[in-house]
Amino acid sequence: MSKPKHIEPLLWSLFGAGGMTIAFFMTGIILSLVFFDASTLSYERMHAFFMESWIGRLSIIVALVPSYWGCIHRVYHGMHDLQIHAGNGIKVLCYGFAMVLSIATVVVVI
Repeated sequence: MSKPKHIEPLLWSLFGAGGMTIAFFMTGIILSLVFFDASTLSYERMHAFFMESWIGRLSIIVALVPSYWGCIHRVYHGMHDLQIHAGNGIKVLCYGFAMVLSIATVVVVI
């Protein structure tokens, strides 16, 4: 008799990727505030980098998409910790919402 396959390891890896991505980007922001002057980090320069270069757009996708999955995974398991057991419907809704956000981010950024 074979065991049923679960996607839980995949979801936890997406959660970990989201947490790691947020930590890297927050560390980068804090370090850049310490080591660079304000003109280097001006709105105009940052907007030009993130919206007019492919590496900036890729950075937005890499920062946001794993964060969605990490956040929604934490929300889903937080509901479980609060004794809210809604079943597979809520699980599909939560992760479906993360998928829609991920696709929308890629479409809007590109």
